[in-house]
Amino acid sequence: MPRLELQGIRKTFGDLVALDEVNLEVEDGEYLVILGPTGAGKTTLLRVIAGLLRPDRGHLSLDGRSLDRIAPEDRGIAYLPQTYSLFNHLTVWENATFGPSVRGWPPDRIETVGREMLDLVRLFERRASYPRELSGGMQQRAALSRALATNAGVLLLDEPLRALDARLRIELRRELKDLATQLGITTLHVTHDQEEALSVADRILVLRKGRVRQHDRPRAVYEEAADPFVAHFVGEANFFEGTVVERAEQTTTVQLRNGRRLAVDRVDGDVGEAVLVGVKIDRCGLSLNGDGENAIPAVVQRILFGGKRTTLEVTLEGLDEAKVKVSSVDAAAFQEGQRVTFSFPRGYGRLYPHPPGGLAPALEVE
Repeated sequence: MPRLELQGIRKTFGDLVALDEVNLEVEDGEYLVILGPTGAGKTTLLRVIAGLLRPDRGHLSLDGRSLDRIAPEDRGIAYLPQTYSLFNHLTVWENATFGPSVRGWPPDRIETVGREMLDLVRLFERRASYPRELSGGMQQRAALSRALATNAGVLLLDEPLRALDARLRIELRRELKDLATQLGITTLHVTHDQEEALSVADRILVLRKGRVRQHDRPRAVYEEAADPFVAHFVGEANFFEGTVVERAEQTTTVQLRNGRRLAVDRVDGDVGEAVLVGVKIDRCGLSLNGDGENAIPAVVQRILFGGKRTTLEVTLEGLDEAKVKVSSVDAAAFQEGQRVTFSFPRGYGRLYPHPPGGLAPALEVE
């Protein structure tokens, strides 16, 4: 039986629909990352699960037990908000043992749990310190120890790494995943950072405007995006608007508005149907000799160095701009203003029905 189940969850704030018919099953011990732009409904979803918000309709259950009328403190769910919400007047030890203390646990049990939790997050030696005396990473771990001290079966993390510098985020996101795995705790981790999501998730739930757009393994979300929004939000993609002109046994050919044709190794769409060809920018390439599948003449407009990887923005002949992300070693062969050939292997292209409202609204991050 799924550890946590949501059925038809809807939550509104006046005219704003924050969650729209969300259905979700989270398996026992799973590390689920909820990914989406600001305003997608991620925090609202966690607060509904925690019992801090009541949904307008829908049902929640944990191991088959309905949560619909269960108070937050009785759900067996620990919630770590964005601000960590540490008590500044309490020490690290007092913060970690606050939950067991207010629940009236025996002193020896509080002592054991407090030590176990602080050892787990490597803060026992700082147990007498106050939050203001800790670094951002230590505060995050102190808040985590307090959330875990109640022996909850489900842990909710709302942007747990957002206040940390980039290097520390990378270190702590792996620590969070390892800690959850070690404890066998079911974890829902909210973020808007796609790299963070891809690196730690067992599965990813992509939200947009309160609706689930895709729920799958990280590789599937990245390589087999369910719609243009997911394809662009998780990894960034180039899109080409065109019309299906041919369907062979394993290939679909699409004609673009400049008359050029692109082929993809998928049989999808009907001849005459308006479609989008989507391809991740790191699956595209540039050449100086005109080689490559689905080749289109282009001019390099901008070169954006990003360390190990560099993004090149190009203008395609008769079309709009596109992006290509390559290793910085390979990028050294190109210069701004240079005439090149843009291309991508047909196996990396994906077909989508053309959005009724146009491409821009379909990709918009609110």
